[in-house]
Amino acid sequence: MKQDRVIIVTGAAGGIGSVLVDRFLANGDTVIAAGRNQSTLDKLLSERNAGARLIAAACDISKEEDCSRLASVARVRAGRVDVLVNNAGFFPVTSFEDLSTEEWRQVIDINLTGVFLMTKAVLPLMKGRGWGRIINIGSGSVYEGVPVQTHYVSAKAGVIGLSKCLARELGGYGITVNIVTPGLTMTAPVLKIIPAEIIATQIQTRAIKRDEQPEDLVGAVFFLASPDSDFISGQNLNVDGGKYMPS
Repeated sequence: MKQDRVIIVTGAAGGIGSVLVDRFLANGDTVIAAGRNQSTLDKLLSERNAGARLIAAACDISKEEDCSRLASVARVRAGRVDVLVNNAGFFPVTSFEDLSTEEWRQVIDINLTGVFLMTKAVLPLMKGRGWGRIINIGSGSVYEGVPVQTHYVSAKAGVIGLSKCLARELGGYGITVNIVTPGLTMTAPVLKIIPAEIIATQIQTRAIKRDEQPEDLVGAVFFLASPDSDFISGQNLNVDGGKYMPS
């Protein structure tokens, strides 16, 4: 297993992001944990006690200057980036008729434009070395649509298209670009926003009859970040317990 990599994880203090941070740290990698809230990042630092192998950097991925500043942190502290995991997301629930242009743009900016900006900022630190990984966290909602999340589903569908184009453009540098699409995952924001009856329905439509936990995504992301996936790019790995089985 490749070790001593430099990994950037956005949304690193959240339910999914934090377990990804833990897996990479356990592998001996250096992790640059990015998030909007400095206090949650400080908590992550204090709880992991990983020393110089865990670096926290506040970053609003919807802002170009923040993404550039994060790339500068990586350049100064590590000199390179081997793996970028675009995990940060924002998924409010609003009906289409009540959806304002302002909220539409906010959701698109965080979930889609943020992936573009982070990739643009980090690419100079990744290319030229013959090996790199970009893993974008999508959403299984793109397979059926969600009536009260038009903005979010549209953004995540855009992430799939962006990832496929990037895979074509960056393959010559030895950089792979792939997507992981989770099902409804039991993180704190999901439990706060999504009604219990919807969560229960999700379980019934899966081949594996249980809630999806953040830990269920770790293996897929870690695999795509490893040399074991050297010949895989532009692909979507769906991790939802067998709810959707796209051919």
